[in-house]
Amino acid sequence: MIRANSSHGRIVQSSFQAPKWARNRHLQTIWPRFIQQRMPLRYTMERVKLPDNDFVDLAWGPAPATPSGMVVMFHGLEGSMRSHYANDMMAVLSQRGWQVVLMHFRGCSGEINQAARAYHSGETSDPAFVLSMLNARYPTLPKVAMGFSLGANMLLKLVGENPQAFGLKAAIAISAPLKLDECAASVNQGFSKVYQKYLLNSMKRNLLQKMQKIDFRGILKISQHDIREIHTFRDFDNKVTAPLHGYQDADDYYEKCSAYYFLKGIHCPTLILHALDDPFMNQNVVPGEQELAYAVTLELSEHGGHVGFMQGSPTRPVIWMHERVKRFFADYLPMQAAL
Repeated sequence: MIRANSSHGRIVQSSFQAPKWARNRHLQTIWPRFIQQRMPLRYTMERVKLPDNDFVDLAWGPAPATPSGMVVMFHGLEGSMRSHYANDMMAVLSQRGWQVVLMHFRGCSGEINQAARAYHSGETSDPAFVLSMLNARYPTLPKVAMGFSLGANMLLKLVGENPQAFGLKAAIAISAPLKLDECAASVNQGFSKVYQKYLLNSMKRNLLQKMQKIDFRGILKISQHDIREIHTFRDFDNKVTAPLHGYQDADDYYEKCSAYYFLKGIHCPTLILHALDDPFMNQNVVPGEQELAYAVTLELSEHGGHVGFMQGSPTRPVIWMHERVKRFFADYLPMQAAL
């Protein structure tokens, strides 16, 4: 089917319908983490040495006897293979004969990384290195990628700034903070401050531990006391993220790393799943069709929260995005029946 206008992407209404009991955005965001029983999964870890002699750790899902494709996953802020969404998505996709692998961003696998620098929403050099390595190791295996939250923003920026997209057949971005400045403002309001505090506590704790190992003098003009007094994402990005990674300040970082400004450059088929009630964001992050490349489809739902998309009953929640991801990737990867 040929569309009449091929100059931009499209925005469609999602098939996701939240049950009456789960139409609160915070419930959608929090409930799966604490109520849903994690799917059984066995994975193995591989350490990959980076060009600067630092490392990232890959979590490999169960190896199919004859893999028909590969799914590369990227987690969210302060996430890891231990995150409920990563564990369960890997378990679901592994059942389809696909080799699934998750790349931990620097310092997120449970061990402090060796370099002063860390990771952030627009850091694409490590994922690019890993994708190139996977292409060299498995040259004939078709590959797709998906990202959650911060990892979703990073992935969209990656495929937007690299037209060949490292040979990826398709990509999915779930709950991507497309405009980082708007998200930093949104999460500093109302109940969303709870998420900000939780994530900031983890970020500050990891940085303070790292300062026991690495001398940051000359890199960051901030003391351990100053770090403990940071209470917003914007403040952290101004004092830590930006100077640590070569940006002038938080505004410079937000402008250069928000995936919103890279969407027109995407060439590989890409699906963005976004809930309009996401408590990490506001309506200003939602692009219009003119901001989307032809290869991009933005699927909007009224409810869903942040990486939620939960249906079912309160005691037996069902994560809708599992089936949606499988259906989308099935168009680009051969699918084998579950054993």
